[in-house]
Amino acid sequence: MGLACRVCPVRLWLLLLSLLLGLGAVSGAAIDWPAQEGKEAWDYVTVRKDAHMFWWLYYATNPCKNFSELPLVMWLQGGPGGSSTGFGNFEEIGPLDTHLKPRNTTWTVPFYIFSESYGGKMAAGISLELHKAIQQGTIKCNFSGVALGDSWISPVGLAEVSEVAEQVLDAINKGFYKEATQLWGKAETVIEKWTEKDSIRMASLFQNTDGVNFYNILTKSTPETSMESSLEFLRSPLVRLCQRHVRHLQGDTLSQLMNGPIRKKLKIIPEDCSWGADVESVSDVAKADQTQSSYVFISMEGDFMKPVIHIVDELLEAGVNVIVYNGQLDLIVDTMGQEAWLRKLKWPHLSKFNQLKWKALYSNPESLETSAFVKSYKNLAFYWILRAGHMVPADQGAMALKMLRLVTQQE
Repeated sequence: MGLACRVCPVRLWLLLLSLLLGLGAVSGAAIDWPAQEGKEAWDYVTVRKDAHMFWWLYYATNPCKNFSELPLVMWLQGGPGGSSTGFGNFEEIGPLDTHLKPRNTTWTVPFYIFSESYGGKMAAGISLELHKAIQQGTIKCNFSGVALGDSWISPVGLAEVSEVAEQVLDAINKGFYKEATQLWGKAETVIEKWTEKDSIRMASLFQNTDGVNFYNILTKSTPETSMESSLEFLRSPLVRLCQRHVRHLQGDTLSQLMNGPIRKKLKIIPEDCSWGADVESVSDVAKADQTQSSYVFISMEGDFMKPVIHIVDELLEAGVNVIVYNGQLDLIVDTMGQEAWLRKLKWPHLSKFNQLKWKALYSNPESLETSAFVKSYKNLAFYWILRAGHMVPADQGAMALKMLRLVTQQE
């Protein structure tokens, strides 16, 4: 009933990716830090003319194993438009936080890590293409599986919101994915208890939900965010949707870190390139196109609402390990919605999976406080992480670390 671990025989550990457009020639650098801080490497790889992918890699620090015994793992951030090398690295899983202090639950130990949020949709597609390439012999890799964290696999079912939800479903069934994306922006607005037809309710936007944070329902958005969100009334549904999904991934502290100490450290960032953009200043789609993350988001408008359940089905049928995990307190991609799309799978072993009882997990073996629940059958597993919202590694780092150690049979 456990997941089979097929270790990729590569030397490097954590790979973070970002795509930069319109840059000139670039060069790479590697640095050996003191042993307690670990070894790193980074560079650009050219995707096509004037388009370059930046990667940042952390070597494993496991003293018991040779590098050749450890897997290469990759992190794909969500959004779309979020930064793996920025938010994912310093806010969630990297060896240092935004204050450049060591993170106790850093993901620089030997285990797999894959994706979060919209990155899960991309991870599913990438995994399927990788599997096909391996079968065709064009890529040599002993592929181990894919982890879909709080992932945007099938937006319909994540929230049932009056007539708008029906409109979203109808648009998806007809293949009108751009229209569905626009409608989903309205659907999330309905969740917040206000409509575009009634401007009087602008001020009561966050009062009706007591300032609930979409990323973790037991926390509140900051007063600044609440004030900015009330101005979203005047903007298009697509821009509001973009702000709600991307704003959380770009704070002032992170921008200052990436454009300050990290830029100096890397030494390869072109002068005309800066990290991030002020997505909160976007007032319409035209202006949104001038920013980095929102440009990515709006460019993906036609893909945003496309369900990829069929891709997960293909992965399972091909024998690829699929791990689904979700934060209990996530509203933007809630756990019940994840269970809903799982029930739509055509995988022949789904009924056996559904019959299983949840097993309790504890991040601290000396504590009786339950940290998560899991059930697993053949090559499908589902982890329900307690006291965690959309960003599981940030909210419950110890449990996230334990989960991925279990998935990779490192524990």
